[in-house]
Amino acid sequence: MPRRPRPSRRSSRSRRSLRRVTVAAAVVLAVTGPSFVPYAAADPGPAVKVNQVAYVPGQVKQATLVSSATAPADWTLRNSSGQAVASGRTTVKGTDALSGDHVHLIDFSSFDTTGTGYTLTADGATSHPFDISAGALRELRYDALEFFYHQRSGTPIDARYVGAAYARPAGHVDVAPNQGDGNVPCRTSCGYTLDVRGGWYDAGDHGKYVVNGGISTWQLLDEYERAVHLGGPGAADALGDGTLAIPERDNGVPDILDEARWEVEFLLKMQVPAGRPNAGMAHHKIHDQNWTGLPLRPHDDPQPRLLSPVSTAATLNLAAVAAQAARIWKDIDPAFAERCLAAAQRAYSAAKANPGAIASPNDNMGGGTYDDPSVTDEFYWAAAELYTTTSEPSYRADVTGSPLYRGASFRQRGFDWGWVGGLGDTTLAVVPNGLPSADVTATRQAMAAFADTLLGQTASQGYPAPNGNSTYYWGSNGQVANNAMVLALAHDFTQDGKYRNGVFSALSYLMGRNPLNQSYIAGYGEQASRNVHHRFWARALDASLPSAPPGSLAGGPNAQLQDPVAQARLQGCAPQRCYLDDIEAYSVNEVTINWNSALAWLTGWAAEKTG
Repeated sequence: MPRRPRPSRRSSRSRRSLRRVTVAAAVVLAVTGPSFVPYAAADPGPAVKVNQVAYVPGQVKQATLVSSATAPADWTLRNSSGQAVASGRTTVKGTDALSGDHVHLIDFSSFDTTGTGYTLTADGATSHPFDISAGALRELRYDALEFFYHQRSGTPIDARYVGAAYARPAGHVDVAPNQGDGNVPCRTSCGYTLDVRGGWYDAGDHGKYVVNGGISTWQLLDEYERAVHLGGPGAADALGDGTLAIPERDNGVPDILDEARWEVEFLLKMQVPAGRPNAGMAHHKIHDQNWTGLPLRPHDDPQPRLLSPVSTAATLNLAAVAAQAARIWKDIDPAFAERCLAAAQRAYSAAKANPGAIASPNDNMGGGTYDDPSVTDEFYWAAAELYTTTSEPSYRADVTGSPLYRGASFRQRGFDWGWVGGLGDTTLAVVPNGLPSADVTATRQAMAAFADTLLGQTASQGYPAPNGNSTYYWGSNGQVANNAMVLALAHDFTQDGKYRNGVFSALSYLMGRNPLNQSYIAGYGEQASRNVHHRFWARALDASLPSAPPGSLAGGPNAQLQDPVAQARLQGCAPQRCYLDDIEAYSVNEVTINWNSALAWLTGWAAEKTG
């Protein structure tokens, strides 16, 4: 089939870019006043760039030196007392295209003594301190998952679980000034309202989106399924009951499933009820009538809430995730599993009857568009989930008859919310099913081949990050994490250490080994993102509010500069330098559930590998 181009940022994750400069600038002035001073650009810091959090014993440990020297330089690793504990010579790599830096490689992988406060010195520069330990990574896997409790709509966020600073009343539960989510009409008249309370706020605003909720929920559920089917001893237990600080802990159900169910229940509510036009289809999204400014606590949001029209993509997201949930909860909660499967089958049938219900790229008032002009990949993903759950011949035929069967989507790129064929492939490659073993092997091989392509690209980089190409789009950190997930699965399939090294190198990039010395994970690293674009985590604008909680992943470099702050401050930036830790720089510093779901999956896998 013809190569499908990567969706433009207008039709993909640049959902915020449609809130154009004039609107955004007006909001900034209205909310913050003329005295607001944007934060400075990220300080590139010391010339030795390291993972500021922790290198894991037994895993790859590399850093980057920025130096104009064309000959190798001496490097020294010192412990917290300043004592030299290892030394060597750098490897000159030359000018790095993604950063513009002339760089050297420092490899100290052979040093495995655990400890805190290590530093690397080379060419007269000393790095930020870091640990050699598995502890921080094991903690991060839970912080990344607890991000989702913070993002819950329709329930109080309790100080017992998040601390007083992050506690807040329930948002959008029909208590004034909220107009609530309990009786939401359609933006275009449909003759009914829906009760869509619950679910996760998608990002820094108060919208809830079926399409992005789909991949986010799937990744949490897949993290659990992968641990069950491919994880080592104790892998599933690490995701079990009592592992997260959420209200459902100690209910006998793995906490990661409790958190995912919060969104599954919302997705089910977005389905058009029987007896109505488009019955079985899912509404694309629900959000405010108009964009709101920052800061704004969810329970203080006064905007009317509206349902956007149904879409085929949203309907297939619902079908896929509900089918996945049906098999996972079959023995945990059979009644819930039956409800999920019935909804999934209704949705899939409705989508087949309405394959051309494409979300409008102009539906951008009060929320992002998440429009996607092609749904071949969504049909494949939904069929794969339904077949894996039911073994029904009709779903099998749709899977094997798809042009994406046997890993073909990975010939184009990895996966993201707008290209989900790889999600279906992952399920077919991980969860036992009745497909021919040769076809399962071929799917795994296709994923490993894509992983090889990623490793080939990062091999020449000064700051290895499996972004997949040389262009950095909105949410590049999420794409790095998604692609690193493919590297992790390739290691599961082959046990080849090169893929494991690629995963840990990607984590190092996110944790500070990058041109800006920026840890993109809040609460982790000497220079960590704090001022993410968010209406409640808005301490930069209101001292009574918190900054981003630990484990929140910032969107990261975006060379398209789709907000006024980034446009004013970052013109001409090299791709990996197009970032600001500024609350108003939404095209580079927003958070979303789908980026954090990728981080949660990735850190869960990596924590398992620490032994």
